[in-house]
Amino acid sequence: MLRRGLLARVSRVGGILVLLCCSLSLLYVMTCSPPHSEDPLLVLALPRADTHSHAGTGGTRPGGVRAAGTGGTGPAGGAGLEPPQDGGPGLSYQALLTEREEQHRLHITSLKKQIAQLKEALQERSQQLKGVQESLKKGLTEEERPRPRGGGGGGEVQGTKNQQTDIQDFLKNQLSRAEVTSGSRFPSEYTVVPFESFTLQRLYQLEMGLTRHPEEKPVRRDKRDELVEVLELSLQSLNAPSLQPDGKTQSSKVYTPSDFMEGITRTEKDKGTLYELTFRGEAAQEFRRLVLFRPFGPLMKVRSERVDTAAAIINVIVPLSRRTDKFRQFMLNFRDVCVRQDGRVHLTVVYFGNDQINEVRSILENTSK
Repeated sequence: MLRRGLLARVSRVGGILVLLCCSLSLLYVMTCSPPHSEDPLLVLALPRADTHSHAGTGGTRPGGVRAAGTGGTGPAGGAGLEPPQDGGPGLSYQALLTEREEQHRLHITSLKKQIAQLKEALQERSQQLKGVQESLKKGLTEEERPRPRGGGGGGEVQGTKNQQTDIQDFLKNQLSRAEVTSGSRFPSEYTVVPFESFTLQRLYQLEMGLTRHPEEKPVRRDKRDELVEVLELSLQSLNAPSLQPDGKTQSSKVYTPSDFMEGITRTEKDKGTLYELTFRGEAAQEFRRLVLFRPFGPLMKVRSERVDTAAAIINVIVPLSRRTDKFRQFMLNFRDVCVRQDGRVHLTVVYFGNDQINEVRSILENTSK
């Protein structure tokens, strides 16, 4: 009985709510209905649905559009709109459209001029930054720079030198502040900017989440162009002949994009972008590592070094909790791939809990034997 009374009350309240919603909707429609307008522009733009009888066999179509019959005035005797009368609202409406179109045309022309000016300024700034980068690479002093002929233009040359000096100071300041040559202190681990890993075809980001496939597919065009520029500059630096102490140039192997293995990059919003690329070296266990930095300007090569991994030990840390079957299979693969083929690997297992810990110890002891 209690359930029946509750169901009856719920259905009654629901019916009252439905009636209330319908009443409110009807009241809203009656209140918000647009009033009848006699504006000639609106009448011309949206004709009223008048029902006038016209001569001919065409009659009248809905919306105030007169349909032409066999003797109509439309093109080729077809159906068309009735042309506006002379001196009517159609002429003023046409004039308004023409005026608006002219305003838009002038605005577009002004925007095109501004875009052209911005492109010229950007190109000039890029040329200045390239000149600064070349001067940083060659290490030219003020005395070694060629001086302009004649006595005119001294103020302009001095102004250009001061501007280049300011840019050089800015680039050096950005490089000294960035975490390139030395480490930096952070208040917590949440302020550390993570690195992104990339290869010739893939880009791995933490923004994609720790999913099974965290790579970005496909790589954005702007990001791809940026990484291609970094790779080209790295290959150009590696293939450049090196100057020996005796004054002779020595050229090593020719590096190609196929020698590129992987790279890491990250962008600090107030400093710039750091790139670290690794290439295969001349020997089997030798690699070349290049560090580049872009301080919101042209790319700068920070250092280039050779990395010999012949005596390097690889440390592998495995966190584990239960799952002994998976761990046993992992140890079989670890023995076949790492221990027997290389041997320069040190494994550390961090076990959480006390369950099955003796079984894990026995697996490690058997593998060590």
